Amino acid sequence: MLGRIRNILNGLPRQGKSVILAVFDAVALLAVLWLSYQLRLGGTFSPNMAQIALMVMAPLIAIPVFLRFGLYRAVIRYLPDRAMWTVFSAMALATLAWVFVLFIAEAAKFGVLPRSIPIFYFVLGALVVGGSRFAAKYLLFEPRERVVSAVTMLIYGAGEAGRQLATALRTRGGGLVAGFLDDDPQLQGRDVVGLRVHSPAELGGLIKDLGVSEVILSIPSIDAARRQQIIADLNRLPVKIRTLPAISEIASGKYLVSQLREIDIDDLLGRSSVPADPALIRPMIEGRTIMVTGAGGSIGSELCRIIAAWRPKKLVLFEANEFALYQIERQLGADATFALVPVLGSVTDGPLVARAIATHGVEAIFHAAAHKHVPLVEANVLEGVRNNVFGTRTIAEAALAGGVKDFVLISTDKAVRPTNVMGATKRWAELIVREIGDRPEAKRNGQRFAAVRFGNVLGSNGSVVPLFREQIAAGGPVTLTDERMTRYFMSIHEAAELIVQAGTLSQGGDLFLLDMGQPVKIRDLAENMIRLAGLSVRSAGNPEGDIAIEVTGIRPAEKLYEELFYDPAHSERTSHRKIMRAHLGAPLDTDLTMSLAALRAGLERADEDDVRRLLFEVIAD
Repeated sequence: MLGRIRNILNGLPRQGKSVILAVFDAVALLAVLWLSYQLRLGGTFSPNMAQIALMVMAPLIAIPVFLRFGLYRAVIRYLPDRAMWTVFSAMALATLAWVFVLFIAEAAKFGVLPRSIPIFYFVLGALVVGGSRFAAKYLLFEPRERVVSAVTMLIYGAGEAGRQLATALRTRGGGLVAGFLDDDPQLQGRDVVGLRVHSPAELGGLIKDLGVSEVILSIPSIDAARRQQIIADLNRLPVKIRTLPAISEIASGKYLVSQLREIDIDDLLGRSSVPADPALIRPMIEGRTIMVTGAGGSIGSELCRIIAAWRPKKLVLFEANEFALYQIERQLGADATFALVPVLGSVTDGPLVARAIATHGVEAIFHAAAHKHVPLVEANVLEGVRNNVFGTRTIAEAALAGGVKDFVLISTDKAVRPTNVMGATKRWAELIVREIGDRPEAKRNGQRFAAVRFGNVLGSNGSVVPLFREQIAAGGPVTLTDERMTRYFMSIHEAAELIVQAGTLSQGGDLFLLDMGQPVKIRDLAENMIRLAGLSVRSAGNPEGDIAIEVTGIRPAEKLYEELFYDPAHSERTSHRKIMRAHLGAPLDTDLTMSLAALRAGLERADEDDVRRLLFEVIAD
């Protein structure tokens, strides 16, 4: 019998279920009033016409109040236990409104009710209305349907995407969609697809009253700055945040409107990336033979993925790490419609580099191969110089000799006024590329050499973001070297796209700077990542928090903040608003060839002190 009733109810449209609830409430409230009279007067109660009229007024008043409180919008099978408070509130307001009608009726000599009747009506009515819903939840739905996640959700954004998402989530189940949040005052207080639209300012109260534990962002077309602000505001409250994919990803068919993803640190930092300009990417890649050094690294592998999407003639993967080379070749090879050539070796191997360029007719090189981890390079000065300085010289000279038309060095903000060996080696690499790009033969042959300098990329190997993720997953603590430390961040994909576009803008010997936005305090980054994991920060003010943050002290040669410019005034905008060109000024006073020879001699003697001295001496000014 229950099975048949379940099937009938499940087959009804939502409006039909709401009508059944409203009719039940009306009949139940009349029965409650009759019982209230029985309790008050005793014996068998037979109402007169005036009493019947006043009794009928009660449900006529209550039903609109219940409707306003959303008692006919909630899905019974997902009804949270805290909904009983909503029932009591609605019943209290309905009782007060009915009492006002009784007062008018008494003043008009229409009829008189005992004063205790409204009290009985409120208590019994709340128990019947609330109890009926919870009884239906536990009796009319199969046990497997009762064991649902106690997730009560709000959707941020009551636009078309939000409406589709609400419909999809209701169909799929898995939680209760309690309503919408929206910034538009015209929508607030209204019902959209049967759900109330609330102001975001009400969220704290909704969390307390309705047990809201999750907010889903359904604002795919909002600008990055506003999105960042919304996420930052939500991140201060005890709710999990998920988001609808970008509207472009939905339109392209990559995601369905019901497919949600977790909020990532990229969303919180609010990078306002600019869509790639096909006019800048296509001439650099399409139909050409490209070589990427360090092809298995974070930046190198993302460069390879972007290049693969723009139909090159051939892609040469140059990588010293065997497993990394295997991984990127396997990832790209499954869908490659072009020749894919893996080359295992070091950029310091001149004959191998020259042979790879000549054999495959390389037309453009993106040089991402480098040792980048600051403490490791600091502890291995000779290898850092060998790979970063002389590896760059080897491949840049080979590119010049082999007639490669475009050469792009991937540099770093640590090359500006470097305090560590890694930053100093990358500054040398920039100077080498500039010097080769300025040579007469490069100018005569139309060869373009450029360097692209930018800050940290989110999620790159050895960077702070994956380290923090590991520490959070292990239960903490999250370690900082200094509370004041700041860094620039951008996504790997955005950085790689901008690198390719900068190569097209090159005129030879250029140094490009990517717009990194505002620097981020590492302390804030750590706290936000802890909250995004659904945990709290343990501190003096919150000793019961989940994850502690510990300050370990700044490491040798580490800077509190990074810079992109030696002099911000000496830079100019290009046709791409995220790419700037540095004014390089006068050539170096030092003969770079002689300095490189002295550095090479120090390497051959394995004289680390002399190598370190020469490394910083040449670039001191």
